[in-house]
Amino acid sequence: MSWNPDLYLSFSDARLRPALELLARIPLESPERIVDLGCGAGNVARHLSERWPAAVLLGIDNSPEMLERARKELPQATFAEADIADWNPDTTPDLIYSNAALHWLPDHTDLFPRLLALLPSGGVLAVQMPQTSHGAWREVLRKVAVAGPWAKSLAPLISEGNVLTPQAYHGLLSAQAAHLDIWECEYLQVLEGHNPVAEWTQGAGLRPYLAALEEPQRNEFFETYAAWISEAYPKEKDGTTLMPFRRLFLVTKKA
Repeated sequence: MSWNPDLYLSFSDARLRPALELLARIPLESPERIVDLGCGAGNVARHLSERWPAAVLLGIDNSPEMLERARKELPQATFAEADIADWNPDTTPDLIYSNAALHWLPDHTDLFPRLLALLPSGGVLAVQMPQTSHGAWREVLRKVAVAGPWAKSLAPLISEGNVLTPQAYHGLLSAQAAHLDIWECEYLQVLEGHNPVAEWTQGAGLRPYLAALEEPQRNEFFETYAAWISEAYPKEKDGTTLMPFRRLFLVTKKA
């Protein structure tokens, strides 16, 4: 199931804030080569380019639809289609930046030390990931996935997610790190629209479940999920919907 850039970017302001907060914590003055790993539609790559305009910027993603949008967004950068799970650079980067991408990948105990090892001494690995095991929307998703005729297809997809604890990442990276900063933040997303949490998750976290189904079952599943999620996240008196959303941040400077 292909990514829909328009759907993903419909909440661009809320999705961009953690990316910029991660960017602000990167302790590099003038990196020569930057990789935006899982660059998506290129909306964050533009901010990387604005902070370090002299740097060579490479965006990596496995979605042709997202990369097409990224090339239009930032024609001065280079964007390449690749699987970020086993990506290796042709030229050593000074910064590997990844916003809301690595949580899709398993085996972080191998992945994160491998990414840090790709950098030179003084290079930085900067990562932000949603804590997808948290939140009422995730619990609703688990319940709906096993509550209908789609259960046989969707039950195997249910998991606690790939993101580890902050302590686990510290243990994985501290031996290679000259500086290691790990923190969590829970954002209270104030959303507008008819059923905005359903729309938010449809553009990202719900994708593997929708991709596993064919029509008309795909639409029936989503409609059931949307009905349940609207009860889990009722509207406030002012018509907005509040969705707490936790994220994990990691900035590692290699020794």
